[in-house]
Amino acid sequence: MVQFHNARFDASFAALSDATRRGVLEQLGRSDASITELADRFHMTLTGMKKHVSVLEQAGFVVTEKVGRVRTCRLGAYRLEDEMIWIENYRRRWAARFDELDQIVEELKREEQTDGRASE
Repeated sequence: MVQFHNARFDASFAALSDATRRGVLEQLGRSDASITELADRFHMTLTGMKKHVSVLEQAGFVVTEKVGRVRTCRLGAYRLEDEMIWIENYRRRWAARFDELDQIVEELKREEQTDGRASE
């Protein structure tokens, strides 16, 4: 089986795999925030939040800017277009397989009904 290797996808999916990081993205979607504000909101240490923000920043989801002693975070420009295309491709494949399975089940039901009438 050929594995799909793409560093960009790996970084994106790794960043999104954590509930805290997804929460940070939701929060930053509402307004920019400092790392301290994010750490307080998620009941984390500054070091822990810095690590989460770093992962999001490496994936392109977050941009940080340091002014004085405050590092402010905002959403980055990366929008997951390639990942959405990749996911949609697999969604279509699974939908087609389930459609085929539905057809098989319906055919078996019809055969069962026909066989049941024939034995009466």
